[in-house]
Amino acid sequence: MCRHLAYLGAPIALSALLFDAPHALVKQSWAPNDMRGGGTINADGFGAAWFPAQDGPPVRYRSAMPMWSDAALPGLAGVTLSGAVLAAVRSATVGMPVVETAAAPFQEGRWLFSHNGVVRGWPDSVAKLAGRLPTTDLLTLDAPTDSALLWALIRDRLRAGDEPAEALRAVVTEVDTAAPGSRLNLLLTDGDRIAATTLGHALSVKKNATSVLVSSEPLDDDPAWQAVPDRSLLIATPTDVTLGGL
Repeated sequence: MCRHLAYLGAPIALSALLFDAPHALVKQSWAPNDMRGGGTINADGFGAAWFPAQDGPPVRYRSAMPMWSDAALPGLAGVTLSGAVLAAVRSATVGMPVVETAAAPFQEGRWLFSHNGVVRGWPDSVAKLAGRLPTTDLLTLDAPTDSALLWALIRDRLRAGDEPAEALRAVVTEVDTAAPGSRLNLLLTDGDRIAATTLGHALSVKKNATSVLVSSEPLDDDPAWQAVPDRSLLIATPTDVTLGGL
């Protein structure tokens, strides 16, 4: 398993999400609360991406190292402010490479994507789905992993004009059918909205007057955190959160 989060709202320091909260993402990298049999720690890389300006592209920082071992990251996170962030720590599935390019967030333009989970029967179970993608997309995957393929499938639909909710629902439905028992908690943002799914793993959301935070695990004991039911599709902005079924 992996752990991930997405934030939209008033600009905050990245360190508030990655380091400062009682159960910040760095703590989830070495002491996660809920791995559901998918490993014990998230030490196989990490990534963070943030939007430095409302209309500009995101900046992305990824590494194959554990988040806690990056000596430069706390200082960078402490002085970097953003109102739109997606970050993740990785626990690689057995047999998949531990390389920087396998770490989320995956990116194209303003789109950022992360996957918490596993595709069962990889790669045979989803070979037919992969075969529908343009050959160039398959040859240029970030890494030979289930998460990178999920991103390619979703990105293909976004390029075709699908709304984020439509793209996530369609891909989750197809992969769940082809690879039963997969865990498909997905996060997608363009800096203006967050789209997320739950299938086989936990997700929580915290909404206040000026922001929304979606995370694999609550970052603190604030009672405002709400668990997202399994097999849900969440769409969130700083002003609104909606939940529907997959």
